[in-house]
Amino acid sequence: MPTRPQKHSLTLRGHRTSVSLEAEFWDGFRALAAARGMGLNELAVEIDEMRGGDSGLATAIRLAVLRFYRDRA
Repeated sequence: MPTRPQKHSLTLRGHRTSVSLEAEFWDGFRALAAARGMGLNELAVEIDEMRGGDSGLATAIRLAVLRFYRDRA
């Protein structure tokens, strides 16, 4: 059963922002960052730059995590 979203702070280009993700997505986000040899903030900036204006950062992170695990299957 999914957990309730947990809010964590990230720093993007020197600005603090909060992102709410379920614990499973935080775990996946950390795994994706580790697999790419990046820190969470660095990866969040990259994801933020690639996302369209129609989606929020949390959604973009969830989709990046989903793609990461789908590509590994």
